Amino acid sequence: MADATISMDGNSRLAIAGDLSFASVPVLWEQWRAMRPGQAALEVDLSKVQRSDSAGLALLVEWLREARQTGQSVRFFNIPAQMLAMARVSGLDQVLPLHRDQAPVAGSGPGGEEDSPFIV
Repeated sequence: MADATISMDGNSRLAIAGDLSFASVPVLWEQWRAMRPGQAALEVDLSKVQRSDSAGLALLVEWLREARQTGQSVRFFNIPAQMLAMARVSGLDQVLPLHRDQAPVAGSGPGGEEDSPFIV
């Protein structure tokens, strides 16, 4: 498995890349805590995540918990299909603030239109 990396992109968004696993997530968490952006709104781009196990979802839940405790908002963008499938099975898709940058997919919401920025 490839290591996961975390960096700040040009839009003040955290960019996560690589494989999120039980081995890589603790390291990623510590890296995030060291660089921890002080913005009121935390945005995390997951578009470069190649693979994830349940530890990847646990990381998102921890970011959400931490944001709530510190009065920040958090949004996760471009969650990979594999992670979204796990989130749906576990019901976390109803809890995590999931968004995407791309235009809505036709037919993905009721009546053929996407009705919210959340992936449900």
